[in-house]
Amino acid sequence: MALIALGVTGGIGAYKAAEVARGLQKRGHEVAAIMTRSAAQFVGEVTFEAITRRRVITDQYARGANADIEHISLATDIGLLLVAPATANIIGKFAHGIADDFLTSLYLATRAPVLLAPAMNTNMLEHDAVRRNLAALAARGVQFVEPGEGYLACGWIGKGRLAEHEAIAEAADRILRPTGSLLGTLVVVTAGPTREDIDPVRYIGNRSSGRMGYAIAAEAARRGARVVLVSGPTSLPAPAGVEIVAVRSADDMHRAVLASSSGADIVVMAAAVADYTPAGGPAGAKIEKADKPLDLTLVRTVDILAALGKARGEAARPVLVGFAAESGDPVARGREKLARKAADLIVANDISRTDGGFDSEMNAATIVGRDGEEAFPLGPKTVLAGRILDRAERLLQARVAK
Repeated sequence: MALIALGVTGGIGAYKAAEVARGLQKRGHEVAAIMTRSAAQFVGEVTFEAITRRRVITDQYARGANADIEHISLATDIGLLLVAPATANIIGKFAHGIADDFLTSLYLATRAPVLLAPAMNTNMLEHDAVRRNLAALAARGVQFVEPGEGYLACGWIGKGRLAEHEAIAEAADRILRPTGSLLGTLVVVTAGPTREDIDPVRYIGNRSSGRMGYAIAAEAARRGARVVLVSGPTSLPAPAGVEIVAVRSADDMHRAVLASSSGADIVVMAAAVADYTPAGGPAGAKIEKADKPLDLTLVRTVDILAALGKARGEAARPVLVGFAAESGDPVARGREKLARKAADLIVANDISRTDGGFDSEMNAATIVGRDGEEAFPLGPKTVLAGRILDRAERLLQARVAK
């Protein structure tokens, strides 16, 4: 059982925070509620006092509160800081280190895990400023419960509503009491595209959305692993319980994977890494157009999976999983990559299909391994993620048992 600080901020979802508090209590945790001034416009503090049987903290400078510098005292006592709902305002303050009330001061003072349940208008959630703030927090290890889709209080239909209270309570409990078949392991996953800059304006990229890698990272976290997700540029929200390392280029990803995979048990290279990059790096200024062809010399990037296979040698770990996104016969290419890159599994899929693959939530693939091939029909990437980890887990268990 842990003490959880529940931050309630000023959004219509604030009334749902009372049910979140009850869900946490049902799981055996104590709850200390902290309400911002705006939250009090949506729900009364007496509600949380009745549920938590504790004084609700609303004022950093309340009389007597500074006797033991309350936000510092609470910061050392809690096992988790949970904010539900987390508005764009509080996300921005956390991201930029602004401490102008009790909740923001507590965030800076605590070393406990932090879990945010964002809730806001769809356009606000998709705004570049909010996306950057979310990415900055994810890079610091902040975890998230993804908002839901449906009718919003503003009358819009879209993504941004507060996640269901049971999902939030479950995510908090999972952080405090992790369980699962991958508990105690380190899983590194790459996802998304890379962008090879030509000049300050243009780049070479690809259509990868990152959904496959994000689904694998989320599933590994659900199984109890410590997960490091090395992600190229994508608009996807960070999965709960996952550490994000944001990168841009193939070289960035190479360096991040080498740094993150030391001691890893499983590495899944789901990212669509550029095979080529402009020779000599990007131009320092925008290349102006002219009435003649533009010659662009490209050079090969490092093959990260092959480099990992070579570095591992005959060692038991990490289990290495690669992808073969091909047009034509992906399984044949998968077999070739399996041998050439010293990988353990290759997930082969046909990118010429129009019903799955790039920028889709669906995929069909064949997992190619030394112990055989297993084909999976078109289905959600979340399901395929589980199948990939099932195979990787079996390999890991067999090697650890030797």
